[in-house]
Amino acid sequence: MTETQPTTLGDLKASGYEFQPVKQEMRRNLIGKLRLGDELFPGVIGYDESVVPQLVNGLLSCQDLILLGERGQAKSKIVRSLGSLLDEAFPVLAEAEIPESPTAPITKIGKAIVADEGDDASIRWLDREDRYAEKLATPDITIADLLGEIDPVKIAEGRYLADESTLHYGLIPRVNHGIFAINELPDLAERIQVGLLNILEERDVQIRGHKIRLPLDVFLVVTANPEDYTNRGRLITPLKDRFGSQVRTHYPQSASDELRIVHQEATPLDLQDRSLDVPDFMGRIAVEITHLARDSADINQRSGVSVRTSITVYETLLANAFRRALQLDEKVVVPRISDLQYILAALYGKLEFEVFDESEEDAVVTKLINTAVKNVWDRVYDLDEMEAVMEFFENVESIEVGADVPLDVYASCVASSEALRDTLKNSAPESASLASELEFLLEGMYLHDLVSKESYAHRERYMARE
Repeated sequence: MTETQPTTLGDLKASGYEFQPVKQEMRRNLIGKLRLGDELFPGVIGYDESVVPQLVNGLLSCQDLILLGERGQAKSKIVRSLGSLLDEAFPVLAEAEIPESPTAPITKIGKAIVADEGDDASIRWLDREDRYAEKLATPDITIADLLGEIDPVKIAEGRYLADESTLHYGLIPRVNHGIFAINELPDLAERIQVGLLNILEERDVQIRGHKIRLPLDVFLVVTANPEDYTNRGRLITPLKDRFGSQVRTHYPQSASDELRIVHQEATPLDLQDRSLDVPDFMGRIAVEITHLARDSADINQRSGVSVRTSITVYETLLANAFRRALQLDEKVVVPRISDLQYILAALYGKLEFEVFDESEEDAVVTKLINTAVKNVWDRVYDLDEMEAVMEFFENVESIEVGADVPLDVYASCVASSEALRDTLKNSAPESASLASELEFLLEGMYLHDLVSKESYAHRERYMARE
């Protein structure tokens, strides 16, 4: 709180402060951002032409919102970013149990404070972070969690059970004049949905026999998975009708957007005294695997393939490259194509397979990885450029690569071949990414049947086709 902020109700009145309902407050601040061209939802990528306009329209209409989409579509990020539309600080009665406007208290205690103390009633200022609350909907949530319950401690202090002051308010009243978010709304039991409807629509709620009218000022935003929301009938119709706008989210529509998300969300690695160099094609392979999985008949599409799949694959590639750098004492961490064999655990943890035999899962994942490498390779290289490399293989026995092969082995191989140097996009023998570049070139040629490959242990040997 700054020195210029009023500390009593009288000071607040003298300052000319005007209270607005939370939806009107958010609308005002949204209009200000739109006029200035400010970023509305920081960190949310790929929704500028689809989701954002729908969100803005709902907020300008002062409507409660539901975000409908599969897992990993930034629903929670959007919901949490809505707090930036609140004022930096908001005045409430200092001694009230829940946030209450000093000029319009809603509880018996709040009204008594204003009646007894008048303009001397103390106020405090809530930061915007304190005006946001969220709850993950689970079957074990009770009315007491959301609305409130009789407080046995207050009863033990000598208060009567019929006294409203014996109540301990739940999460929703405690975010009065703020934003309340519920994740995975359909998982909320129907009887709890009824209670939620009452407090947000009818304002008439009973807590253990106490009939209390609480005209709460709350902006409600919830998330749901389409499968639960539309197919299972797990949302009561009156509550569904409570929402003004239903905004449908989606996965990144381009690999470039998904790669931007990966770079933004991936956990930064502590590389000790080493630097990181990630070739662009390695990041693109990571997101290409995810995009292919979203179109695969062998992957369960009902629950979706989260963007977290791309992030986890990318993080695993960097982790294995870091492990190699530690073992071989390399100063630059660079992921290679041979590191892809170590991402299987990451993929199995994210994908839900449609195949009946678990032994078929390996084949599905291998196909996804190979197709991803081939697709990205086709955007980098031209098959017509490979003639010189194919002639090179006619004169050498083979080239051996692997996740544990030192960089200098690759450098020596490239230095001895003019064909390799001319074909590689980054052919400098001293380049830290040379091993990755060479593996990418060779694996793409193998996937196009231009060379043969033998695999053994954790290494591969490329050679001319017979």
